Amino acid sequence: MKDIIRLAGMTFYAYHGVSAAEKETGRIFEVDCELEVDLAEAGHTDKLADTIDYGRVYAAVKELAEGKAYALIEKLAENLADKLLDKFPVYRVTLKVRKLNPPVAGQIKFIEIEITRFQGDTDKLIKSTDR
Repeated sequence: MKDIIRLAGMTFYAYHGVSAAEKETGRIFEVDCELEVDLAEAGHTDKLADTIDYGRVYAAVKELAEGKAYALIEKLAENLADKLLDKFPVYRVTLKVRKLNPPVAGQIKFIEIEITRFQGDTDKLIKSTDR
């Protein structure tokens, strides 16, 4: 399968970082989310119930990105992947998390990490009306 839903450039102001300055003043973070999901039914029915509600995905990412502060964006990405795999019937999630204007000596636009995680619970892939 290669049906994909992408939410790109989700932007949040948060306090993730190792240094005291990052924890105090915060930074802008961007998240790109790629969800591998079966879109065949939605393509036939044209019903929101047969796909992933993008608004709910955005809200789940926002809640974690702006909620708790993490020292590492790697930890933020891992927790985002866990939440999305738990909450939505997706086969795979790939996340890119960017820290814009990181506190690095020199000119750098962002630091980015990318992770991919797979659904471990196949029961979550069975069609559900609670999407």
